[in-house]
Amino acid sequence: MRSRIKVLFVCGKNLKRSPTAEKIFQNDSRISAKSAGVAETSRRKINMADLQWAELILVMERRHAARIYAQFKDSGPLPPIKILDIPDDYEFMDSELIALLNASMESV
Repeated sequence: MRSRIKVLFVCGKNLKRSPTAEKIFQNDSRISAKSAGVAETSRRKINMADLQWAELILVMERRHAARIYAQFKDSGPLPPIKILDIPDDYEFMDSELIALLNASMESV
């Protein structure tokens, strides 16, 4: 049996998109999911322990990847980062957001 891949979902403030992803994938047999945000005001801000835990980082927007690269540029190699291109247009657990997240996981 293949082990579950450790996926860190990242958005701006860890309020809507990444917590939705963490919640909907919490019982997925393919992945172990956590979420964080890149903003100083994030509900849960990304940290070095997150990067050491993650095997893959899925960011909602290109600017989130840029913030991670800038903030942790001296921290050694980072896990692969994939940009999902999901705009900040949705509320927590929005059905359209869930559909986009599920579709994005088909290619992971």
